[in-house]
Amino acid sequence: MLDIKWIREHQEQVQTVAEEKGIALSVPELLRWDDQRRALLQETERLRQERNRLTPQIEALIREQGPEAADALKNEVKQLNRRLNGLEKERDEAEQEYRRLMLLVPNPVSPDTPKGRSDLDNVEVKRVGEPPTFEFTPRDHVALGELHRMIDIPRGVKTAGTRNYYLSGAGVLLHRAVQQLAMDLLAAKGFTLLEVPLMVRAEALVNTGFFPLGADQTYRMAEDDRWLVGTAEVPLVAYYDREIVDLPQPIKLAAASLCFRSEVGSAGRDVHGLYRVHQFSKVEQVVLCENSLELSEQLFQEITQNAEELLQLLELPYRVMAVCTGDMSQKTYKQYDIETWMPSRSAYGETHSSSQLLDFQARRSNIRFKDRDGKLQFCYTLNNTMVASPRILIPLLENHQEEDGSIRIPQALRKYMNGLKRLTPSNLKE
Repeated sequence: MLDIKWIREHQEQVQTVAEEKGIALSVPELLRWDDQRRALLQETERLRQERNRLTPQIEALIREQGPEAADALKNEVKQLNRRLNGLEKERDEAEQEYRRLMLLVPNPVSPDTPKGRSDLDNVEVKRVGEPPTFEFTPRDHVALGELHRMIDIPRGVKTAGTRNYYLSGAGVLLHRAVQQLAMDLLAAKGFTLLEVPLMVRAEALVNTGFFPLGADQTYRMAEDDRWLVGTAEVPLVAYYDREIVDLPQPIKLAAASLCFRSEVGSAGRDVHGLYRVHQFSKVEQVVLCENSLELSEQLFQEITQNAEELLQLLELPYRVMAVCTGDMSQKTYKQYDIETWMPSRSAYGETHSSSQLLDFQARRSNIRFKDRDGKLQFCYTLNNTMVASPRILIPLLENHQEEDGSIRIPQALRKYMNGLKRLTPSNLKE
C-alpha cells in the first residue's frame, strides 16, 4: 500500500501504471474518498470536543441547581450523540471504500521496464546455451515419464481431478534432487533456510500483495480464515511482519515448500503434462534490504544470477526476459522471467521469476529499519523462484534424453541420485 501523500503528488503516474497493469482503479475516486473520510473525521472530532465541553457543564448544573436545570444541555448532548452515531457510520463506510481502493493501487514500474500488454511484449535480455538438436524423434516429458514409470497423470486425475499427478521412483528422486541442489547453493551463499507454514491468514496475503487481486488463485480452508500458500514468499515476508529489523547487511531467506494454486482463468491453457498444475514444490529466495534503489538493483541481479547458476548446473539452455508492464503484477516494480528450452513445446517456457518490490510489501506489513540517522524507514523486498518442480522436470527430462529413451543425469545432480549417471528403462524393476 503506497503512501497517500505520494499518490496525491503523482496522480497521473499512478493512474497510468494502473492502466498499464490492467487494474481497474480510478485515482480521482480514491482521492475523493480520502477527502470524504478526512472531512468526516474532522467533523466527528469537532462534535466529540463539543460533547466533552458540555459534559462538565451538565455536572456543574446538577450539583448547583438540581437535575432539571441541566435538561437543555442534556438534550443538546443527545442530539450530538445521534449526529456522532450517524457520522461514525458514514466514516466507517468511507474508510472501507478508501481501503478497498488503496489495496488496488499498483507499485510504480522501473524506468527500464518495457511497455506492453502481455507476455508477447516481454523483451529478451540474454540467452545462454543452445537448444539441443536430435537425430531422432524426441519424446515429451509425459512419454519419458511413463517409460521410466516416473510420472502418472491419469492416476493423479483419478485421485484429485485435473492438473494433478503422481511422481514415483526416479521421478521423486529428481524432484527432490533439484530442490536440494537449489537449497545447498543458497545455503553456501549465506541465505538463512527456513521451514515455513503452508497455511496463512488472509492478512499475510494482503500484506504481501497477493490479495485482493489474486484471491481467486488461492485455496481457502473450509470454515477458517486460513489459506494455502501459492509461494513461500508469503510466509517468508510475513516472518518479519510488524517488526523493526536490523539491516547492517541485507537479510537473505530461502525456503522449500509445497505450493497450491487454483489456476482459475487458465482453462484450456497448458493442459498437457506438468507445466501448469495445482500442487507443486518451489524453492524461493526472499531478500530484505535498506530503501536504496541502487542496492535493490544489485540484489535483483544477484538473486537472478543464483537461479541462472542452478540452470547452468542442470546444463539447460535458457533465456532471461524483461517482463513488460502488462504482464507484471500489481506489486512489482521490476521483473525478470527466466525461460528454459522445452523441446516438446519447441519454445522456451517460464521456469523462474525475479521481482523488485521496493517498499510495497513492507508498508503493508509494517516492516521497518533504522537508517543511519536513527529514523525508521520501510524496508525494500525482493524475491526469486530459485526452482519450481515438477515444472523443471519438463526441460530436464526432454533436453537430456537419448534415442533409446535413456536420460542423462547432469553431474551436479548425481550425488542426490545415489550416484546414477543415467536413467534407462533397464533400471526399472518389474
